[in-house]
Amino acid sequence: MKYCFLLGLISFSNGLFAQSDTTSTSQISLQPVEVKQYFTNQSILELTSSAHTVSSTIIQSQSPTTLTSAMNSVPGIRMEERSPGSYRLAMRGSLIRSPFGIRNTKVYIDELLFTDAGGNTYFNILDPLAISQVQVIKGPDGSLFGANSGGVIRIQPLGLTNAPNDISLQITAGSFGLFNQNLGITRKVSDKYQFAFNQSLLSSDGYRENSAFNRKTFQTAHQINYNSKGVLKVFVLYTDLDYQTPGGLTLAQYEENPQSARPAAGPNSSATDQKAAIYNKTFYTGIGHDYQISQKLSHFLGIFGSYTDFENPFITNYEFRTEKNIGLRTFLSYQESNAIIPFQIQVGVEGTKGWNKIDNFDNNKGTVGDPQANDLLDNDQLNFFSRIQLNLSKNWLLEGSLGLNKNSIHFETLFPEDAASKGDIDFEDVWMPRVATSYQIGNQMAFRASVSKGYSTPTLAEVRSSDNMINLSLLAESGINYELGYKLTPTNKSWLIDLAIYNYNMDNGIVRRLNETGVEYYANAGEMHQKGVELSFWSYWNISDNFLKSIQFNTAFSYNHYRFGNYSNGTNDYSNNKITSVPDWTLTNSLIFNFDKQIQLNVYHNHTAEIPLDDANIVFADKYDLVQAKLNWTTPLSKLATTLKLFVGVDNLLNQIYSLGNDINAFGGRYFNAASPRNMYFGVKLSF
Repeated sequence: MKYCFLLGLISFSNGLFAQSDTTSTSQISLQPVEVKQYFTNQSILELTSSAHTVSSTIIQSQSPTTLTSAMNSVPGIRMEERSPGSYRLAMRGSLIRSPFGIRNTKVYIDELLFTDAGGNTYFNILDPLAISQVQVIKGPDGSLFGANSGGVIRIQPLGLTNAPNDISLQITAGSFGLFNQNLGITRKVSDKYQFAFNQSLLSSDGYRENSAFNRKTFQTAHQINYNSKGVLKVFVLYTDLDYQTPGGLTLAQYEENPQSARPAAGPNSSATDQKAAIYNKTFYTGIGHDYQISQKLSHFLGIFGSYTDFENPFITNYEFRTEKNIGLRTFLSYQESNAIIPFQIQVGVEGTKGWNKIDNFDNNKGTVGDPQANDLLDNDQLNFFSRIQLNLSKNWLLEGSLGLNKNSIHFETLFPEDAASKGDIDFEDVWMPRVATSYQIGNQMAFRASVSKGYSTPTLAEVRSSDNMINLSLLAESGINYELGYKLTPTNKSWLIDLAIYNYNMDNGIVRRLNETGVEYYANAGEMHQKGVELSFWSYWNISDNFLKSIQFNTAFSYNHYRFGNYSNGTNDYSNNKITSVPDWTLTNSLIFNFDKQIQLNVYHNHTAEIPLDDANIVFADKYDLVQAKLNWTTPLSKLATTLKLFVGVDNLLNQIYSLGNDINAFGGRYFNAASPRNMYFGVKLSF
């Protein structure tokens, strides 16, 4: 706790929310002056939701190979990495649904849906260095974005935002065989055309046995302003990803040798013998078109699709998945600025369709054996949405939105032949309302309040989990979220406080369970009561000194009073227990010093309280304090290269023994996935 107290005042601000202070000659990296929360830009004080922007500066302020630290700097978000490349992310919700991946949350690339029709989001196929910024809207927003109960993440890739012309080559190397190469080209060719191209290679041997990682990405984005009214955007991403999965350890194994992979136990071979791994080849593309039909009326149309070839040798089986997705998002927006009460209205629809073929075989030490199961599953998601915004006065804004969500799954079991069947899972059509308001006092203070409905259907990975059974009884999560917020900033915008208090009561919460053979499945746990407090503080100091030029500071605090309601499993009553996988509180801090001679020091600290690992609240992961630091030096070079940047960083400076990603309700007590001890990296970046 002493480190938490010592570092509680240092902060991760160097741009978590990029904002310019127009009263200063220095560039201040706080919140943006304006945020595109929904359909149009709004000032930061006007926002009716808890919205944050993670800038590229923050994404790159620590290791350039992962998004974990940057995303965890947003209060209410918890991102884990069980092994290199195995991401899990939860926003205002537990990780109890997520053995890996993302649940409860919708993710977009600009205005194009990145989450597939089955509800899964492959966050690990993205290269952090190809991202301009990440916008976060916390809290249920199904009225505009379809089924979600945690919130919405909008990723802005390079090429679709204003960025300086740049050609860069960056090389990073570090502990445990880390190697990262990134080539980036960003060009504004003219006022009508800009583009970006990024190519990267990332590999690591991993700290633990059977935890090697390899990823190759190719990404390009283009924006064409073909006339004064129309804008065409194109985004293309291809990733070839593979990483080994070492598996969970018991407490005794974790304490004796945290570097080991899951050993053999009973009838099951070890993770190493089974060559447990993930192989993912994904192609994603989308086209977005904005057109200003008149001064008041505009239209957006986005078409997107993806193809994934997924292979997973696991302890108990060898799985192959082919996933095809296609979708559309379109809306009309009408704005009337000269009315007695200025207003804007949007109406639209978003639909996605997915085709999934899943084949399971015996895993004979990394080779395919006899067939176990063969299923076809098709998804349909359709969301009709509408929104109205009223500017009741210069300082008072009122919003109302309403969406209709329709979700269904068609399944067909082809093998085993004696279990062949087909059918449909139709989730109840749900109306999703949201009402919100904000009120400003001057240009320094704002209050906000909202009531919204959350709704999250089971993902395909939950309906058809690793027990190879189609779960026909799984229900969608739903609930009502009540939220209050407050912002305060001085006239010169040199600091900002953002406070949010919410209460979300969820019905039919989905939890992960394991059967007697250790194979996972999912069930509804009844009520979940989620009460939380989130506090962010950003600040910037310009210092008149020949050595130290400026200091940037950020603290993000979350208190999570998450408890089960009436919840029992067989004869076990878990009512009023802490919700599994959610720490009561987290604190992230960051301090960034900008020195003379283009030298910068970034220090990051994350304190996480103990985490319940089972529904009975018998096993807990210990609290930990993670400290990271990175030193950068940038200098101009000859006419050949504009700048040379050298950097060196250290992760887990305090050499903590901790489990960053835990296996929840794990069979045989295998809860723990050890994170790396103290490790270092260094790199060079040439910009032309």
